[in-house]
Amino acid sequence: MKLFVAFFSVIALCAGAAVPPVPEDNSHYVEGESRYIWMPDGEGVNHLVDLHEPVDEELLRTRNGANNQYWLFTRSNPTNRQVLRNGDANSVRNSNYRANRALKVIVHGWNNNGNTQMNPLITSAFLAVQDVNVIVVDWSALANSNYNTAVRGVPDVGRQLGNFLSWLINNIGGNWNNVHLIGFSLGAHVVGNAGRAASGTPSRVTGLDPAGPQWGGNSNALNRNAGRYVECIHTDGRILGIMTNIGHADFYPNGGRHPQPGCAANTCSHGRAPEFFASTVRTNHLVGRRCPNVHEAELSTCNGAELRMGNGIVNKSGSGIYAVRTGRAWPF
Repeated sequence: MKLFVAFFSVIALCAGAAVPPVPEDNSHYVEGESRYIWMPDGEGVNHLVDLHEPVDEELLRTRNGANNQYWLFTRSNPTNRQVLRNGDANSVRNSNYRANRALKVIVHGWNNNGNTQMNPLITSAFLAVQDVNVIVVDWSALANSNYNTAVRGVPDVGRQLGNFLSWLINNIGGNWNNVHLIGFSLGAHVVGNAGRAASGTPSRVTGLDPAGPQWGGNSNALNRNAGRYVECIHTDGRILGIMTNIGHADFYPNGGRHPQPGCAANTCSHGRAPEFFASTVRTNHLVGRRCPNVHEAELSTCNGAELRMGNGIVNKSGSGIYAVRTGRAWPF
């Protein structure tokens, strides 16, 4: 019997270490066991990631949160960025930043940059319905390294962002009650660290399908201490995203897993989270029904109290686990 068990343990281990032969196909992936996974970059191109690849410690010494760039967009400059520099008050005073407006901060994920499609998608949604400051964080200097190195660097990127926001509000003006942080994939964990660096004072933090690989049980992951109200939208749970409820309110559209309606690959399902969010900022039309647990949310069999998913309401509140039904194409 012991030999039988050992034999199948070796088979499972080999399967977990095997290189998947079909691009974009993550059907082989087992959370916490598999070595390889396909991940998309900002252009939707898939890359095979080795989750055992060594961290580049030397690169982390030169590419870290100090390299963050902060790009401001407002209704006066909706598509042309103005670069704000931490500690440089004139860079802010000479920009269109206004302290009496709410502040939205958007953070991209791995192998993305400030120009990646999710950033103008969400920025334009906010500016269409609200007169706000939008800061897009470009941390591509580190985000475009190997995945494990980027994961290791997330806490510092987040702390530096939190320090920048504290400097901005304390020296130029603003109000934490009007601050909303939004992060996609690895960016969700970046805003988690930023919120904690600011002692949980941001009014709202939204995690868009927070990255799953290497984040199960990771103390640096997004959690409820990042802000007064932390919300997560899960769209590719147990593969590219975390399935566990880690916010005050967690939404599981269409079961929270692949395949999302209209998606053939996990990479599409993962990317649905920022698309769902941008759509709700414009229309606030996706309604969640409260569930007793994540299992029921996965089955989408919930009929509890209603809470709208996403939207741009900075002082939003709520708690619990929610199932949501969406359409298969914009605006869902």
